[in-house]
Amino acid sequence: MMDIKTVCRKVFKKRSRADYLRIIYGRLGFTYFIDHTFYGKYSAIIEGWIASKTGEDCVIRVYDAANEKIRASVTRYSRNDVIAAQRLPESALPGFRVEIRYDDAKNLPLRLVVKQGRHFFQIPLKLEMSYEKRVESWKKMGENGIIVDIDYNDWTRLVRLDEMEKKLPEERKTVFPYMPLFSVVVPLYKTPEKYLRELADSFIGQSYANWELVLSDGSGPDSPLTGLLDELEAKDPRIRSVRSGKQLHISENTNEAIRAAKGDFIVFCDHDDLVTSDALFENAKAINEHPDVLMLYSDEDKISDDHIYSEPHFKPDFNYDLLMTNNYICHLNVVRRSLIDEAGMLDSRYNGAQDYDFVLRCIEKTDHIVHIPKVLYHWRISENSTAMNQDSKRYAFDAGRRAVQAHWDRVGIPAMTEDGERLGLYRTHFLWKEKPLVSILIPNKDHRADLEKCIRSIEEKSAYRNFEIIVIENNSDEHATFVYYDELKKRYDNVRIVTYEGGFNYSAINNFGVKEAKGEYLLFLNNDTEMIGDSCLDEMLGFALRPDVGAVGTRLFYDDDTVQHAGVIVGLGGIAGHAFSRAPRESTGYMNRMITAMDMSAVTAACMMVRRSVFDETGGFSEELAVAFNDIDFCMKVTAAGYRIVYSPYAELYHYESKSRGFEDTPEKQKRFENEVHTFEKKWPDILKNGDPCYNPNMTLRHAGYELKEYDEIIQ
Repeated sequence: MMDIKTVCRKVFKKRSRADYLRIIYGRLGFTYFIDHTFYGKYSAIIEGWIASKTGEDCVIRVYDAANEKIRASVTRYSRNDVIAAQRLPESALPGFRVEIRYDDAKNLPLRLVVKQGRHFFQIPLKLEMSYEKRVESWKKMGENGIIVDIDYNDWTRLVRLDEMEKKLPEERKTVFPYMPLFSVVVPLYKTPEKYLRELADSFIGQSYANWELVLSDGSGPDSPLTGLLDELEAKDPRIRSVRSGKQLHISENTNEAIRAAKGDFIVFCDHDDLVTSDALFENAKAINEHPDVLMLYSDEDKISDDHIYSEPHFKPDFNYDLLMTNNYICHLNVVRRSLIDEAGMLDSRYNGAQDYDFVLRCIEKTDHIVHIPKVLYHWRISENSTAMNQDSKRYAFDAGRRAVQAHWDRVGIPAMTEDGERLGLYRTHFLWKEKPLVSILIPNKDHRADLEKCIRSIEEKSAYRNFEIIVIENNSDEHATFVYYDELKKRYDNVRIVTYEGGFNYSAINNFGVKEAKGEYLLFLNNDTEMIGDSCLDEMLGFALRPDVGAVGTRLFYDDDTVQHAGVIVGLGGIAGHAFSRAPRESTGYMNRMITAMDMSAVTAACMMVRRSVFDETGGFSEELAVAFNDIDFCMKVTAAGYRIVYSPYAELYHYESKSRGFEDTPEKQKRFENEVHTFEKKWPDILKNGDPCYNPNMTLRHAGYELKEYDEIIQ
């Protein structure tokens, strides 16, 4: 009988062994995928999923090269995405997580052996060198200037935790001018002993000592936590418990802890999570640096029971529109007691999203909010948590949608909130009664076919009809272009042609066009764009009508359906670059950023809507920036004037970039570009030095996809 390898070679020529295995297993009814391999200090974690057409469960074991079974921890869990895609029963557990200690993985290569009924098959595994050897290799390469891309779990241990441990002794000696008392409030409900002990230890080990841990037990009259709470209170006098003797839901349970708290600042923490040893120190430091701060939040990640770190959430500074899309603030959230007194405590009507509702009420009362760009909070992964299985708390996402809607109602913005493309994301439809005139400004030099496609897409697709189109003619050479202009004016009574006679200067051309515009709102649009849907103008105008918004950008695609623009990151690639450039259209981006509305420091003027009064207030485009960075500079001025720049993913266009202008391919153009770089650097040195507040300093400026800094960037 031939073995599987021989069969595969005969049947499927010129394929890899992995291809052979997937094809054979697929024909037997099995499908699998390895999602990640995390390398920890002592063990490796392999995560993925496996499914069969019958939906039957299977047993997973690990064997070495000598066909000996080795010790491994195997966890199975639900994966709703796999269940839906593979049409499995709702009770199926296709997800798997296998932990293998390096000491047990000596006889390589290893393989997973899967048994389902009478069928067996294997999945080959490739484990790399030990943690210590990898660290040594990274350090050597990084010191030699070699680009090194490392796994987040290793990054955490090598960079964040190692750095933190070195600083802890000095932090313990630090005396700030103001030493706030932090009251950490934790609602308990039949919390597993292991989790509660680890939580308490993470605070006992803090480098900042002025804190109290208030544990509110809402487990009910026969609480299993009584003995453990007695033990913890005896262990450290800063630990106190509130024992109501009755079962409490999370909001009222947390409120009990807040009422018992004595601190200047309230720290919100879940009963099964962990904080870093410097979490309270970093907050005390930020409070002293910003004496008027009323709310603080940090970055966070996820942690497994065996302390493998994953899924870091590196957040922007306070970002209003991102918060309206999802509760990105989440953990670690620290709030001054006076703000809680003004905003109110947790509301049980929003249980499951009570923290979201609370944060929204807080930001209605203050803008003194500080973001600490460090991971200070580890959100534990467990089978029943939203960290692992979002459908386990579907009611929480419904409550989140209601919380956002309640916010819009309280602040008087006419809007309707609905679920977004992913659980936990929300989309707002603004319901303005106003239908102002929008002036669409399109600079053009020849390129009749591009201009025709652009204008036709607006005229034939746009559901919003109160607009005028102003084509700004600039030095066209072809007679046919002017014939086409006459045709346009005859075909559409809302199209005008105006002539700018100077040389090509994008800023000057658009400033000239604005003088001819009649609209209250201006849409700057390249002639090589094409609207995709019928809601583009409505989506942009929905945001632009808000008095706090100065400019709105859109999601743009190349003609191959990859992303051209999803907002601008200042500093990316040097001066500025487009977020998620060249990502597939169907992708959602880091933390779904590509498909969520959010504030950005800048957006491209290839398609940018601006309120006319804001344009006049900020002086329009800077004409010393003829080609490059004029839109980024304009957005900087709008932000400096106190307005938001919003990226809307719901307004979509194709952008056939640079067709009209060409590339920087002559000495003259390159010299002009260098001059504009220097001009921008002189005008906006702070953001280039300190980083884009809508981005995160832990992320690289080399790539457009919100990726972790590479090792050589970190050690510089």
